[in-house]
Formats: sequence, C-alpha cells, structure tokens
Amino acid sequence: MSTSQLSTAQRHFISDNASGIHPEVMGMLEKVNNGHMSAYGNDAVTEEVVQVFQKHFGSNAQPWLMLTGTAANVIGLQSVLSSYEAVVCADCAHLHRDECGAPEKFIGSKLLIAPTVQGKLTVDSIRPLLRDTAMVHRAQPRVVSISQCSEWGTVYTLDEIKTLANFCHNNNLLLHMDGARLCNAAVALDCSLKEVTTDAGVDLLSFGGTKNGLLGAEAIVFLNSDIGEKAGFYRKQGMQLASKMRFIAAQLIALLEKDLWQRNASHANAMAKALAHSVNKIVGVEIVMPVETNVVFAKIPPQWVEPLQKEYYFAVWDSASSTVRWMTSFDTTLDDIKSFTQALEKLAH
Repeated sequence: MSTSQLSTAQRHFISDNASGIHPEVMGMLEKVNNGHMSAYGNDAVTEEVVQVFQKHFGSNAQPWLMLTGTAANVIGLQSVLSSYEAVVCADCAHLHRDECGAPEKFIGSKLLIAPTVQGKLTVDSIRPLLRDTAMVHRAQPRVVSISQCSEWGTVYTLDEIKTLANFCHNNNLLLHMDGARLCNAAVALDCSLKEVTTDAGVDLLSFGGTKNGLLGAEAIVFLNSDIGEKAGFYRKQGMQLASKMRFIAAQLIALLEKDLWQRNASHANAMAKALAHSVNKIVGVEIVMPVETNVVFAKIPPQWVEPLQKEYYFAVWDSASSTVRWMTSFDTTLDDIKSFTQALEKLAH
C-alpha cells in the first residue's frame, strides 16, 4: 500500500486503538522534539506531567508513565501485592481475558474471578470470594480491580464506585481501576477525572491515553499516598522505563492540560450513540448492551459477519451468539456511520 493510500485509508469500527494520533498531540510531540533532554524521565517535560496529573487527580497523585495498558495494570498491581495475595476482578476483565496471563506470570498472584451484571462488579459478587481468608491454604484477596468503563462499555456510577471503595477499605482491600477508557466514562457521567477516581475512593488507577488519541502513552497513578513506593523499581524491572520519556509525557500533557481528553471522549461517545440509533432501525440488528460510552454491542445474523468484515473491520465478541462489537473513536465521522449503516442495510435486504 502506498503512502497516498495510507493517508486516505477507511476508518472502521474494530477498536479506538486503531485510530491515529490527534493533531494536537502530534503538535506537542514536535514541540518537544528539539535539542537534548536528560533521559529516563529526568527532564522538565516529565516533571511537568506530574503536576498535570496532580491537577486532575489531587495533590497526592503519583503517576508512573508506561508504554502499554497491560504494563500499567501489571506493574501497578505488582507494586501493592505479595505473591500469596490475590486480585478480585470481573469475569470479563481485561486482566482476566485479554492479557495473556501477564498478571499471573509477572506478579505471581492469583486472579479471583467474580460474576458481573453488564460487566460491573458489585459487593454481593465480591463477598463470596472473601471467605476463609485466614486460612494459610488460600490465596489472600488484597485488591479489587474494576474497569471504568467496563469491558461491555457500561459505566460505574459515582455511588457504585464509592460503595465498592468503602467495602474494600472496610475489608483491608485496595481498589484498583483499569481506566483504559476512563475519559469516556467521565464524560458519560459529566464529572471530573478526580470525582470518578480519587474522590470516590480509588487507590490506584491505570490511566489510558492510547485509546483517546495518543501513541503508546499510559500511566499507573497511585492516588493513595501510602502505596506504590516501589513502583519505580518494578517499572524498570518490567522493561517500561522509556529512555526518551519526554515523548510519553508530552502526549499526556497535550491530552490533560486543557480539555482535549473531554473533546475526544465526548465525540467518540456521541458517535457511538449515533451509530446505535442508525443501525437499530435495521431488521436483524439487536443492540444488546446500553450504549453509555464509545462502544456498541449488537447481535447480527451470523451470515452477515464475513461479507461485512470485507468492508469494515470489527470484532466478533461472541461467535456462538453472533455478538459483535463496534467501537468509535475521536476521529469517527457521521459519514463513516452512514456508509456502515448502508452496508448493513444491503445485507438486510
């Protein structure tokens, strides 16, 4: 494929990871791409990003920049766990289903899987996993991990997070939030990043930027000042201490310093609602989850999948039920939705 073909490549709906870099982020990268700066985060740009995170998450927030979301999850949890301790997570959690056993391999800790309703954990689903915790034969629960938004695109309300946090803290547990799409959830709740994390009682946060217009820029953020003191060593040992750290920091500054995180997430969320509204009129399409962020889950006739995927990439979430996932991004357009809807309509007739 030529460069000219790449520049006009069709947008599709497989993931918000598939989008490019937002122009404002690219501009920030160009801005810091001058001269020399100290390596491994000992530079003015990385110092500035710490202040930006503290502005959004509170004065105690301590971010450690990473290259991938899996690394943020694993190194964050590794920093607060002993190998005999366990993480309670959802049956659909990225930790459990989509990280190729990385938590178990690199932390050595057990994952305890809890059932969910529309992708969300509750106190009632966690409580049975806390029985017999005084027994030496049992892995000891230490962290509860939730995804905001959930893997089904649904959003924990502020009250739901506070309830989980209170339950965790009353049972000597920490609350971790996988915030790969935290910005989308905060926009859906019409609240600040601090309100949905620090103020709600979250102890540590994996903050995602890659899905919201950045290039390989993630962070583990310790919101509880009593934890995470060894994270720097685990980051280095985990091969996530980038030498040219300023290029990760610059992207996160571009995202958070003003309102780009809100604009990008708001647009992606709005496009998902527009997509759901458009395709829901088609006979044979059934929306199966509330559309609260930038993802639409639907059932379609299985014979539609192959011809539709020849025109548009998207994920088959459950082949047995022919449940598919369509994701929108900061750069999805109404024209994209229109042409995708037309492709579905042709299959329906």
